[in-house]
Amino acid sequence: MSARRDVFQAIADPTRREIISLLSEEPMNLNALADQFEISRPAISQQIKVLQECGLVEVSQQGRERFCKIQPASLVPAFLWIEQYRKLWEDRIDSFEDYLMKLKAKPSTDVTDKRRTK
Repeated sequence: MSARRDVFQAIADPTRREIISLLSEEPMNLNALADQFEISRPAISQQIKVLQECGLVEVSQQGRERFCKIQPASLVPAFLWIEQYRKLWEDRIDSFEDYLMKLKAKPSTDVTDKRRTK
């Protein structure tokens, strides 16, 4: 028995992230989705299967077509995990920006700059 996949496994793959992005705009059938990629339809189906196992995509049969629809609530655990680090990174980026501004504001002591001002 295999362990249930989680949302972090789903978003770890760039193809699956792109599928999530496409489906966030509108539900799509498998053929239309596969047309967006340079990989085979079976490969897309495998990616959809992983997304389905993670609860990020719902697949429904409509006539002869299988339609994929995003389940955005399933992204909440990833969002909450990322959100806890947002403030930390914003503070670090702000601090780095302040440091760069201080460096930019310092008068240059470069010899070539002194020659240009004479």
